[in-house]
Amino acid sequence: MAAQKINEAHEHIAKAEKCLKTSMTKWKPDYDGAASEMAKAAVAFKNAKQFDQAKDAYLKEAEYHTDNKALFHAAKAIEQAGMMLKDMKRLPEAVELIEKASVMYVENGTSGTAGMALDRAGKLIEPMDLEKAVDLYQKAASVFENEDRLRQAAELLGKSSRLLVRLRRLDDAAVSLQKEKNMYKEIENYPTCFKKTIAQVLVHLHRGDFVAADKCVRESYSLPGFSGSEDCVAMETLLAGYDEQDEDQVARVCNLPLLKYMDNDYAKLAISLKVPGGGGKKKKTPAAPQGGAGGAPKVEEEDDYEGGLC
Repeated sequence: MAAQKINEAHEHIAKAEKCLKTSMTKWKPDYDGAASEMAKAAVAFKNAKQFDQAKDAYLKEAEYHTDNKALFHAAKAIEQAGMMLKDMKRLPEAVELIEKASVMYVENGTSGTAGMALDRAGKLIEPMDLEKAVDLYQKAASVFENEDRLRQAAELLGKSSRLLVRLRRLDDAAVSLQKEKNMYKEIENYPTCFKKTIAQVLVHLHRGDFVAADKCVRESYSLPGFSGSEDCVAMETLLAGYDEQDEDQVARVCNLPLLKYMDNDYAKLAISLKVPGGGGKKKKTPAAPQGGAGGAPKVEEEDDYEGGLC
């Protein structure tokens, strides 16, 4: 069966080469015909499990489509070549080709296809290279954002934010979460904004920035339905406990199902959150908490996350 498919592939390659020949009566190469035959050769090689030869055939198909000014079809063929590399477990090379295809999709005016390709590339590389996956998800988010497809952009930023937390790049995670939450606000998905506020608070407290965490909650009061919600009360209680160095109160909030059943990367932040200088069971400051969010310090500090909804 495999031998038959390989012979079939070589027959298609021969036909492709014939399409490219010119003569007295045929002045121009038939790039469209050659690309079509090469695509058939690639499929035959793929069916014979000859992935390296299938990859080469797809790249030849892309070359002929490019000569024929058919950029979209060229990009599709390059992406298919990338998938052959995936089947050979050559993931970094696969991602490189998919990225190349995504640039061509954008040039062709099919940005949505580019965004989906970058998302697929991110999923491929994520198990072996988190940093590269973050880069791909961020690029995909930018593509969708430029197309005003904010729901898709926010979802991809969400993937990026979680991986940044896993990498302990918490400053970058805080920026990513802020952007993500702004997008959900713009499309009026307020319940998701509430969840992003919890994630922000956890990230900022792990960064040691109580002021930024408190600010996120205070600014979320402008979101319809946030004030008095389960999410709001939990964050007010958490911030009050953190500010008063009340380890019991912080632990109680961090063990609520609301936090324990978040995405795993944020749930881990909740479980591992410690109050600063904690050592005893409880250590409360004499001052009562200031404001609805559980005690922002009186001294105003310059904040890196100033501006816009946190």
